[in-house]
Amino acid sequence: MKTILIIVKKEFLQIFRNKAMLPIIFIVPIIQIVILSFAATFEVKDVRLAYIDSDKSNYSRELLSKFKASSYFTIVGEYESQKQAEEAIQQGTIDVIFEIPTNFERNLIKEKEAALSIQIDAINGAAAGVTNGYITQIVQGFNQKIRTELMPFQAKKQAVKMIKATPSFWYNETLDYKTFMVPGIIVILVTMITFFLSGMNIVREKEIGTLEQMNVTPIKKHQFIIGKLLPFWLLGMFILFFGMNIGQILFDVPLLGNPVWILLFASIYILVFLGMGFFISNFTDTQQQAMFIAWFFVVIFILMSGLFTPIESMPAWAQKITEFNPVRYFIEVIRMVMLKGSGLNDIMPQLIKISIYAVVMNTLAVVSYRKTT
Repeated sequence: MKTILIIVKKEFLQIFRNKAMLPIIFIVPIIQIVILSFAATFEVKDVRLAYIDSDKSNYSRELLSKFKASSYFTIVGEYESQKQAEEAIQQGTIDVIFEIPTNFERNLIKEKEAALSIQIDAINGAAAGVTNGYITQIVQGFNQKIRTELMPFQAKKQAVKMIKATPSFWYNETLDYKTFMVPGIIVILVTMITFFLSGMNIVREKEIGTLEQMNVTPIKKHQFIIGKLLPFWLLGMFILFFGMNIGQILFDVPLLGNPVWILLFASIYILVFLGMGFFISNFTDTQQQAMFIAWFFVVIFILMSGLFTPIESMPAWAQKITEFNPVRYFIEVIRMVMLKGSGLNDIMPQLIKISIYAVVMNTLAVVSYRKTT
């Protein structure tokens, strides 16, 4: 035990003497969690809308006023012709062309129906779909109001009441996207820092020759590995604790469950990436090689973790691959505990899988490490 503590002390001295590593540990996480929490969102706001009002009627002005009052749209201006509006959307200065044709009000009153023209810039298909949903919701609200106004008085009295649905939003009542994203971003930060630093630290010692000096000492293999990885495990737990506090203070992310379950899961989860980093370091000779290999895996883990794209929306073959993605399980667990108040029984399936993952990765790391005695 004394030998392990001496190695841990030596590792911490190396970490705090490395001027390039300190900002990565203490400054980068703060910047990333603050910036990414605001930037990583699928909410569509400030959609630039231009309109062509060929009717100039009371109903057309009333409909346009609903778009002007919406927080999702920014009215860029009015165009006189379809050609001018299409040139603007091609140049990228507007996102939506909303055209109200001639005789819009007359058709509503006489024919009880009227057509509208909507053109949306769909280069970003997801944003275009959300924008179309916003427009449809506004038009349907306007349509319901006009139908009520045009309905004869006697028919209003005899009309059957419409079915009214009242939604109840569980776990995120305000529908704040940051409440959904911040826990996942915390997981990504813990993953990247523990994975990169553990692998690069060991390879760095290869480059400067100190690893060979350690290998020829009487230090046993398990003492060396534990002493080498324990500091990064402690740093990972510190970053997790720090990130959760930032999430609660800055973004008001709730913590409905017991944080002990998050810390328990994280303590095993970090071992997975420490083992993976150690395993990679056994087969690389430079920090650049270790970084490239680590980035290859991290990009796949993040994109297939469910952080940005729901796993249920992925193809069947991709969903099966995510079963081997440890990041997926931690994101699920931290959201379950923080937002739903889940307990140990609820996270047990993910805990069992990540424990198996940790055993496998650290076994591979230990077996592949060759110590010269």
